[in-house]
Amino acid sequence: MKKIFVFLMIATMGIGVKAAELAYFPIRVEIADVGEPFPSAGAIQLTNKLNMLLTKQGIASMDSQEQFALTAFVVPQTKTVLPGPPTQYSEEMEMTFYVCDVVNKIVFASISQTVKAIGTTEGRCYMEAIKKIDPSNKEMQAFIERGIEKIVAYYDDQADRIFKEVEMKAHLHEYGAALAQITAFPTQSKRYPEAVALTQRVFDKYQDYICHGNLQQARTAWVQEQNARGAAIAGEFLAEIYPDAGCYKEAQELYKEIHDKVSADWKFEMKQYQDGIDLESQRIDAARQVGIEYGKHQTQQKVNFEFLRGL
Repeated sequence: MKKIFVFLMIATMGIGVKAAELAYFPIRVEIADVGEPFPSAGAIQLTNKLNMLLTKQGIASMDSQEQFALTAFVVPQTKTVLPGPPTQYSEEMEMTFYVCDVVNKIVFASISQTVKAIGTTEGRCYMEAIKKIDPSNKEMQAFIERGIEKIVAYYDDQADRIFKEVEMKAHLHEYGAALAQITAFPTQSKRYPEAVALTQRVFDKYQDYICHGNLQQARTAWVQEQNARGAAIAGEFLAEIYPDAGCYKEAQELYKEIHDKVSADWKFEMKQYQDGIDLESQRIDAARQVGIEYGKHQTQQKVNFEFLRGL
């Protein structure tokens, strides 16, 4: 819980810089496990290249995104053994990139390119081929743009259904799942303002929901031990209370009571939003972090990209 609090405060203080650099977009980058001779280092290098393709568009992938993916296959077409020493391999490889809906098995955009690579092993040929991917290439950027447009169109079309699902999750107090889903809504969508409004409503409910429980836990810890140890335990719960929560004023009163008694030993401040930074942006970012934390604790399934192989 301490880690969540620290992360939220860091994110809140840096929201202006962060938002100016990259915008979250509901797409994950994942490479299919193709086995030998494709090297594990190649998967890392290819993942980095795909992320660079997205950052050139000013967006960042979301690891918790389950539906939309950016992936690629590198498939050897021809292989020639060059006499040594040392013996080398010359391979012509076809690289195909996809933006796809992995749930409905739909390809939104794809592009292929053929490269020639030389290496002392087949694995090194893969690595050399991946090095030749140019994220700044106009055709590659146009491919990413087409994929983004299709995903945005999906959200435009499915917005009402998504909003209802989010509201139902919030009604069931499944706030982490609700915030993970609604904060994935792309800013490019024409329905984004509605998504922001719903995010605010769900986040308000979430704040009030966890506020009373954390306040009660903090009070209990302080009543049991009115010393530095009790203050430290109470502080862990107070740290989870947001400035907009209904019981924030009561939490401040408890904070003051504890602070006045153990001020010399208690290094803690109540959570606050930063002055001079757009409040709505800070709230949306805090809501997004709740969703991200929720996603981290869910079992992430490897995407099955087999449906792409027959295309």
